[in-house]
Amino acid sequence: MSAEEGTLAGAASRSAPRLPRLGSPRALALGLLLPVSAALGWEIAVAAGLAEGRLLPPPSRVIATFAALHARGDLWVHVATTLWRVAVGFALGAAAGLALGALSGASRLAREALDPTLQALRAIPSIAWVPLFILWLGIFEESKIALIAVGVFFPVYLGVCDAILSIDRKLIEVSRVFRLSRLATARRVLVPAVLPETITALRSGLGLGFMFVVAAEFMGASEGLGYLLIDGQQMGKPDQILAAIVAFALLGKACDLVLVAATRPLVAWQDVARDRL
Repeated sequence: MSAEEGTLAGAASRSAPRLPRLGSPRALALGLLLPVSAALGWEIAVAAGLAEGRLLPPPSRVIATFAALHARGDLWVHVATTLWRVAVGFALGAAAGLALGALSGASRLAREALDPTLQALRAIPSIAWVPLFILWLGIFEESKIALIAVGVFFPVYLGVCDAILSIDRKLIEVSRVFRLSRLATARRVLVPAVLPETITALRSGLGLGFMFVVAAEFMGASEGLGYLLIDGQQMGKPDQILAAIVAFALLGKACDLVLVAATRPLVAWQDVARDRL
């Protein structure tokens, strides 16, 4: 790095805004305000006899169901099973989405050959893949992971492809003015330009991964949070259904926070409104 580049980098680091600490007490309190208020309101309404609470149990019954599942040792088995399926499906779907999205974004020929078919496949409902994957892969883990990977693939592919196609042409022209090589242009211009939208696409894919794991665990699963949903429906246990839904929400949010924290250093150079509001 030249002296001028070092000076500019130092000035940029000094002028960059301090990023807010993830999970600060104030942010946590504000985030919990709405759900905790709604839960307390429903608990009070049921306790006062203003609502029956049979089909929509109060939070105390849901917490008791969590405690019972934990006491039997079932809770963490179901959470770990769902988490493992989402992790493997997300890894496979995101890898394929990143690769084909980059290929379609960078090459007009590849985009014209791949994009129409992939866009048509993207419109197929998730449940429509279930019988086909069962026929091909059986009802075991392979079919479940394949379904989750399909759900993750499309938002990642679309986000990466659009991010590359949306790169400002002036950035490319500046790299040519400075006579950067292709590798240097990709490393110093193109990759930073597409990273923010790529991270957003990965977060969208992760969210869809949790949506698709529910459909996947309807496919003859005996473990997982989706199995708890089906078992609660068949056995008439609305408290277990709500417990599974809450577990999905907490697990999905935790995974999203991990993804944001892991990718945050990659976009720390951004000076955006999010970091100042």
